[in-house]
Amino acid sequence: MKLNFKINTALSLILIGASIIAGCKKYDNPPPVFEEIKDLSTAQRKVLVITIDGLPGAELERSLPTNIAIMKKNAKYNFNTLATVTGAAGWVSMLTGTSLMKHHISDESFERTEDGDNEDHGEIVNYRNVLDYVTQYKTLTTAMVTPSVNLREYVRNADESPIVVSDLAVKDSSLSILSQNSLGTIFVDFKAVYEAGNTGGFDITNPAFVNAIKQTDTYIGNLLDAVKARKNYANEDWLIIVTTNHGGGVNDSQNGFIMLYNPAFEEYELKKSGFNGVLFAEKTSQAIIPDDKDLFDAGETKSFTVQMDVKFNAVPNGYSSFFGHSTNLNGQNITGWQWAYYPGGGWVVTVGGTLNGGVGKSDITADDQPGTDWHTLTMTVNYLDANTRTLKMFVDGKLQSKSMNISRNKSLTTTEALRIGHRAGDNDVPTSFHSANLTYFNTALSEETVKNTFKLTDITKHPNFSNVIGYWPMDEGLEDKFFNKISGGTNIPIAGSYKWVSFGDDFPPSSKPDEKVEKYSIISTAYDVSALTLYWMNIPILKDFGFDGIPYLDKFEVEFLKK
Repeated sequence: MKLNFKINTALSLILIGASIIAGCKKYDNPPPVFEEIKDLSTAQRKVLVITIDGLPGAELERSLPTNIAIMKKNAKYNFNTLATVTGAAGWVSMLTGTSLMKHHISDESFERTEDGDNEDHGEIVNYRNVLDYVTQYKTLTTAMVTPSVNLREYVRNADESPIVVSDLAVKDSSLSILSQNSLGTIFVDFKAVYEAGNTGGFDITNPAFVNAIKQTDTYIGNLLDAVKARKNYANEDWLIIVTTNHGGGVNDSQNGFIMLYNPAFEEYELKKSGFNGVLFAEKTSQAIIPDDKDLFDAGETKSFTVQMDVKFNAVPNGYSSFFGHSTNLNGQNITGWQWAYYPGGGWVVTVGGTLNGGVGKSDITADDQPGTDWHTLTMTVNYLDANTRTLKMFVDGKLQSKSMNISRNKSLTTTEALRIGHRAGDNDVPTSFHSANLTYFNTALSEETVKNTFKLTDITKHPNFSNVIGYWPMDEGLEDKFFNKISGGTNIPIAGSYKWVSFGDDFPPSSKPDEKVEKYSIISTAYDVSALTLYWMNIPILKDFGFDGIPYLDKFEVEFLKK
């Protein structure tokens, strides 16, 4: 019955054939496009995708369980896959081959989130899932085995979608489905690791978390055995993908992992090479924390330190604010603090408390000019008493000669958001720059500490690490978020006109250079799963699909294509 329903649905989609529509909340799929497919081998290609919800790549790498360790010897793998915002966002990216920037689904309801900009009257695209493409192009069946009711509903076009409530049931149902000769692609979703992490932490110091990983690994071994026990296995060629839809918990997004296994594969670690940063250059280029729960409120009596690596592309022709937590600077009126780049090449810090009864514009300029190379800029604010609150500036750990007592400015508290890039509504000229390793301490670092740590590449080794309340490396290379690496910290959405830029070996001062990759620089993402699945199934990835994912297995074809 379910297969007939899916065939009828697919035929309806072919007849409708609308990929993009103008309208209010109508999410039609892109039209199917048929092409002649030429098989690359005589064996029938099939795919098994296994997800371990909540397992960070770093924790898996620290302690590989038995079966995954065996798979690694014949796998392309990465333990630092780009983090996903939520578990649901990760699933949709894996299934549709698109980033969150496109599909806009991050809630566990699997409903699309409005993204503003008159969405009700704009062009809305609903992206088809990978199982839909498999059955469009192949006379094979598909399956989704998950305890998540909403995920089953989201992938309701799967031929097999059994109701299961535990990982044991997921394993047993998957074993049954794997015995079916018509099966082409199956997704298997294990949840116990995520549940254990939520109760005791997402790291291997949590015994329940470790035991859940080991049990899941045992189930993976059972699935591998089931694949090899298939009646027609000798005439099949299986790609087995073990990955995670989301590393960490709800408020703790960590980088994930992916392992692509096939007996013909040679072991190879997938890595990205060089630094990848965002270019801010336009008035709309911004990264703004929408609601920091006053975590970064500068207040009147607080001490704090803000540090960021910055690379300017040119000296601006006019005043240019590029980073801050303040209102607009209008004459002498400003509340909060901001950093600016001035004509002539000077780095300027301006503070004020106009809206809080304090003195308005007060500023100082650094002695050392940043120029157009990477430099680490640091600002410390140290509250001593009601009459003394000192602001100091550092360039590459060097204390600048001028400092400022900002006690007369009173409170720097503002309802404005902490932002990187041009402040919306300002009349100044935006500057073209890149940023990295933004770090916020809830204490004023000593001069000696700033001097000795500005090139520190491992923030956890900082003597004041316990005071770090925000740390954003800003080197994701993709997507629309700067991920906060402090547990439970706030991510920073990127918006407007921006683009990711590869710097190669030109690393910021406090970024650790990557090890040289053997062959290819690959940024691994959740949305690669769909692209890799279709590639393996010999299904063309057409432009109309809207994929962001990359089928990078094509770089290794010499290993597995039969001549």
